[in-house]
Amino acid sequence: MKQDRIPKIALWGLATVSVILIFWWLGADPTRHFEQSLPGLDHRGGEQGGGDSVQIGEFFDFYTNDYHPLEESWPRFRGSDFDNISKSIVPLKEKFSAAGPEVLWSVDLGEGHSGAAIYKGLVYILDYSEGEQADFLRCFSLTTGKELWRRGYKVHVKRNHGMSRTVPAVTDSFVVTIGPRCHVMCVERKTGNFRWGIDIEKEYHSEVPLWYTGQCPLVDGNTAVIATGGTSLMIGIDLATGHKIWETPNPKGWKMSHSSVMPFIFGGKRMYIYSAAGGMAGIAADGPDTGRILWETSAWNKSVVAPSPVCMPDGKIFITAGYGAGSMVFQLQEKGGGFSVMPVAGYKPSEGLASEQQTPLYWNGHLFGILPKDGGALRNQLVCADAADTRKIVWSSGSEKRFGLGPYLMADGKIFLLNEEGTLYILKPSVSKYIESDAAKVIANGQDAWAPLALADGYLVLRDSRKMICINMHK
Repeated sequence: MKQDRIPKIALWGLATVSVILIFWWLGADPTRHFEQSLPGLDHRGGEQGGGDSVQIGEFFDFYTNDYHPLEESWPRFRGSDFDNISKSIVPLKEKFSAAGPEVLWSVDLGEGHSGAAIYKGLVYILDYSEGEQADFLRCFSLTTGKELWRRGYKVHVKRNHGMSRTVPAVTDSFVVTIGPRCHVMCVERKTGNFRWGIDIEKEYHSEVPLWYTGQCPLVDGNTAVIATGGTSLMIGIDLATGHKIWETPNPKGWKMSHSSVMPFIFGGKRMYIYSAAGGMAGIAADGPDTGRILWETSAWNKSVVAPSPVCMPDGKIFITAGYGAGSMVFQLQEKGGGFSVMPVAGYKPSEGLASEQQTPLYWNGHLFGILPKDGGALRNQLVCADAADTRKIVWSSGSEKRFGLGPYLMADGKIFLLNEEGTLYILKPSVSKYIESDAAKVIANGQDAWAPLALADGYLVLRDSRKMICINMHK
């Protein structure tokens, strides 16, 4: 009898323990010991709240004062007049010699797509050193390639198909840069002495763009203009002191894009045009209302925007982006003492002029640009479009001439175009047909040559993802 009761007691005990375990499992939180993964804590680009304490401008290395001063400058993204057209009077080559292009010097860089600025014989470029985990503004002699000095700061940036992507803005007194993770730095142009810095991500709760900062800083007179996103849309900073002069509110929460701010004068009013992630706006650039939003539109609302707005004399604004975004044309008008903006055309990338990365060039009533990879049969070709109707392609370079995401500029009645593999083309601008004068490989094993070009005093500075070179283009 007692032997029969032992198995029953054991079964009842086992059942009781099982019930207790089931209720414990249902009520327990298996993640209670996990740490929450918050955006920015792994310091990746495109996420908010980076935890690094960055001492902007903390490093300085001086090498030499040896350089030859020159006269001309390419002081910022898209040149002196923001149109990507050089006003140089130096005659330039139409064809390369039998020996090929004259490469004066080359410099190894960290992986990136940042372009150079040139100022009176000096070259300025923002470079990221993976070995030192630091952003550096580097200053070189234009004629020899000797490095004069570098100023930088330690910041952790993970490789994301390149790190640095911006072009410095240079004046006679100062240089302003924006690093991959939105650190703005201002130094004295000749000496590299540090003046001020701003951590945009930290101070304005901005979100670092997906492929890091692509916005090139704008210097307008004595003001550095930065589109911050986050708690403000745009700010103006006194160039000499670093003090904030004005601030544009951001009630709609638009985010920083890869696009750069473009100045524009329309109806006698100076304004800054910015294509944010969320919409496009015109901000007053002078007078008592500086920093005020003059007009805005959410009709153009793309998550990834790299090209900058192209503002045309009749008030039309052309804007484009990659990844299927296509293009849109807006008409700006004066209205009741203010301004209004209306979309007049919008289309897919295969239906007209579009661009993924480079900002199209406006010349003689036409726009020149390289179609994106989703541009249909004309993908990656250089095309010329009628600015009055950008869906009308006047000519293309042809299926044998595809340039990828390569940059271009106009100078001395010529277009200089670098394809993404390091071949430099000399073209004659035309609104009737594609005219190629010459082409030559200038970067051996070139890869991802996407950075904007710079030209001054007959010297062309260009780069691919790992190397910067200078070519003597004197005729």
